[in-house]
Amino acid sequence: MSNQMITPENYNTQMTLPLDGKEEKTPAKRNLAPTFKPYDNRQVQMIYDIESLIPEHHVARVVDEMVEAIPDEQLFSHYKGGGRSSYHPKMMLKIILYAYSQKVYSCRGIEKLVKENIPAMWLSAMQQPDFRTINEFRGGRMKVLMDELFEAMILKLIEENYITMENYFLDGTKIEANANKYSFVWKKSTLKFEAKVREKIQETLQYIQELTQLEAGTAQKEAKEDPEITEQNLEAIAQKLEEKVEILTEEIEQESDTKVRKEKRTERKKWKKPLKRIRENFLPRLAKYKEQNEIFGDRNSYSKTDKDATFMRMKEDHMKNGQLKPGYNVQIGTENQFILFYTIHQRPTDTRCFIPHMEKLASTSLPMPQTVIADAGYGSEENYVYAVGDEKEPRFEFLIPYGSYVKEQTRTYKKDIKNAKNWTYCEEDDCFICPNGRRVTFKKYQNKKNPSGYEQSFKIYECEDCTDCPLKAKCTKAKGNRQVHWNPIFEEMKAKAKTALECEEKAAIYARRKVEAESVFGHIKGNRSFRRFSLRGLDKVHVEFGIVALAHNFLKVAGIRQLLSDKNRKNIKASGEKRIVFLHLLHFRDLSDS
Repeated sequence: MSNQMITPENYNTQMTLPLDGKEEKTPAKRNLAPTFKPYDNRQVQMIYDIESLIPEHHVARVVDEMVEAIPDEQLFSHYKGGGRSSYHPKMMLKIILYAYSQKVYSCRGIEKLVKENIPAMWLSAMQQPDFRTINEFRGGRMKVLMDELFEAMILKLIEENYITMENYFLDGTKIEANANKYSFVWKKSTLKFEAKVREKIQETLQYIQELTQLEAGTAQKEAKEDPEITEQNLEAIAQKLEEKVEILTEEIEQESDTKVRKEKRTERKKWKKPLKRIRENFLPRLAKYKEQNEIFGDRNSYSKTDKDATFMRMKEDHMKNGQLKPGYNVQIGTENQFILFYTIHQRPTDTRCFIPHMEKLASTSLPMPQTVIADAGYGSEENYVYAVGDEKEPRFEFLIPYGSYVKEQTRTYKKDIKNAKNWTYCEEDDCFICPNGRRVTFKKYQNKKNPSGYEQSFKIYECEDCTDCPLKAKCTKAKGNRQVHWNPIFEEMKAKAKTALECEEKAAIYARRKVEAESVFGHIKGNRSFRRFSLRGLDKVHVEFGIVALAHNFLKVAGIRQLLSDKNRKNIKASGEKRIVFLHLLHFRDLSDS
């Protein structure tokens, strides 16, 4: 054997051993041509059935099935008839609902989808409405359709056993309005500017009073009759000033003496000055502030580009500095992560949205839930009393903790001497015994109204004497004796809520709250990127979120059907494999017996 070094190049040559003294001949490699599947995009092709290209459990099929379940008469009743033929309302509903399920929210995007997307083509039956038609249907026709449509879809889900409406998980989120972030109007500023204008009006009236005793008496009399100067009062004063100016103008034209005419012009100028201020400044500004106050209602702000939107503090702020943005508070009730019902509110806090939401749900044809589950943001006396209802007609059970529920479970709270709940209460004498052993006796009743106008009744207790009490610094910061403001109704409601939350069975239901509404908001705002409305105005926003909610529900139905189909397929496959193994065992057994 030669001493030649083995390298990767000559490895095969060195290691090949001759057989029977003959060298092995290596076969020559064939030059194979690459092969491809036939392709010619210029060849004429025809799709005979578009539906066959859509998967069995695609969301487009769910949309088609749900919309087809609506009676035609229910949709046709909102059309007057006559004129040019309209697109079928079911077709328009299908393409809009399908587009929202595919994260397409603009009308131009929906128009493009209908031309390019196969499921959308199938739903539209190859019809191609333009974006203006789609926008008119979504913003106009669906205003009157949405509530009926949503109720029909929820009743359909109940019928198919996707939901039961027994447990109602309520929560809210804020979604940004389609409005300029910097075109805001604040109620405080409006009231401040209005007050300054009224001060200037009073100064102007005083100026008129100084001009002449007659006019001053009239102006002063009107100001006394109505201290709040209105547009009507100012208009009457302006008319009298115009009459005075016209009289002076006529006198100037008739006067031939230059010196007298100059004096009259000077006098007319004095009357024109307040008239100009009233006409060009005071009246327009009062009208503007009146309109703004009407738009405000019980709100503190609104946007000029969407006057129904209120400035709210958003969690997902783009500047990460807690900036206020115009938006709407969306309240939804869920079960099994299906949206059962929704309402749109202009108030930023959830507490005051609870009763309007439940009242609107009660006014629909949907069944009322047996139990309402919500977080501590809804735990107020007013909401508890509403949920309990009358003794003859209780509304529903509730699993809603109050604001201090979690804090009260801590060891620190239970040991804190300033909390009256930790004191001894004597029912016979209706008094508390403070940690220093002194009596805190009942003093009086007091009623207070909260911002929503609900009246709360308090019992005021006051300590007999806190002088020289060594525990006073830990008990209260008041200079006088310690007072306790006790709300018997609220305390009773809190005890009822606490008992319900400590029940093991109900606590398990409450624990589902985090994966119910929160998950739905995560899907809508995170997975499907719906963080800003496309339409403006409370009515149109209500319609748009209804479309979002229906699209969400249809996606849930499609997902559940796909999951069940996959499970059935796996079970069939597993059972088939077991059958084959069983047959093989039988076969081997027969062979062994033979």
